[in-house]
Amino acid sequence: MRSIWNGAISFGLVSIPIKLVNATESHAVSFRQIHTEDGGRIRYRKVCELEDREVTQAEIGKAYEDADGSMIPITDEDLSQLPIPTARTIEIVAFVPEDRIDPLQMGSAYYLAASGAPAAKPYTLLREALKRSNRVAIAKFALRGRERLGMLRVVGDAIAMHGLLWPDEVRAPEGVAPEGGVTVRDQELDLADALMDTLGEIDLDDLHDEYREAVEEVVAAKAAGERPPEAREEAAPGKVLDLMAALENSVRAARESRDGEEAGPVEEAEVRSLPQRKTSSRRAPKETGGKKSTSTAAKKTAAKKAEPKKSTAKSGTARATSASSSRAGAASASAKKTAAKGTAKKAAGRSTAKETAKSTGRSTAKKTASRRRSA
Repeated sequence: MRSIWNGAISFGLVSIPIKLVNATESHAVSFRQIHTEDGGRIRYRKVCELEDREVTQAEIGKAYEDADGSMIPITDEDLSQLPIPTARTIEIVAFVPEDRIDPLQMGSAYYLAASGAPAAKPYTLLREALKRSNRVAIAKFALRGRERLGMLRVVGDAIAMHGLLWPDEVRAPEGVAPEGGVTVRDQELDLADALMDTLGEIDLDDLHDEYREAVEEVVAAKAAGERPPEAREEAAPGKVLDLMAALENSVRAARESRDGEEAGPVEEAEVRSLPQRKTSSRRAPKETGGKKSTSTAAKKTAAKKAEPKKSTAKSGTARATSASSSRAGAASASAKKTAAKGTAKKAAGRSTAKETAKSTGRSTAKKTASRRRSA
């Protein structure tokens, strides 16, 4: 890279010879002015107003325009006599935390390259000191005829310098914010947070100048004698009538866009049965007829048909087991019936004996009373 300035960094009593190199470059497409009738170039010529003739660069000097419009000539010799200690030196004046620098002050960026082998050791020393302290250096330097303010920081293995505006060159934001009390609701803030989370982060290396690419396509098409590509029409944004609705639509659109980008191969869906609902603890009353419903009988019949047939040995064992269980059940049932009959007979005998005793006592009492009367 071509250097644009040669000098030295003054770090206390340490002097570091360096070269100043532009850290950025412009990729913007530039145009020339032409005469639309014949395509001729339109050029600006430097003409003296008093003599009405074009002058060369060697005949052009500097002047300061006074308030009344008069010109005060200033020569290079006048400027060279000015007491500027930073004419060829980047003088470090302080070290401060990086967050102390207002981004509004930052301007052009430069790389500081070590000039020659003697500068390697002090250059590395300053770089490692900046890394270790987690601070940036504030410096003064002169470039293109005036003194400037700069900030030195570490970028990779190099030292970069950002040109800074002087504090009095930064305007105060007066009259910029909306006037009057504006209240923002918590719901609106929540939607704004959701929109920021949905948009998420991005790698700045993925961003590119789409306008410049479109201009280059138009230039290439016209150079090849082809018709320039037509730009797609984008829907014009509607008027914002409801801030909440606009935020909700923005969140929905951002989610749909993100889901479309992150969508992978479609996988087969897994079908799962829904859990059965719990029945109520209260059961429906039984029918008086005692007949089972047709649907219940049909379900049982279908269940019996659906059961797989077992082997002969298993079916025989199952039949023997069921037969023995049925016999045991019948025996227990007959025993219960016999016991119930005996209990009923005993109860009937007791009741008959009681009735006989009562009737005998009554007849005996009647006979005794009749005998007493006859006597």
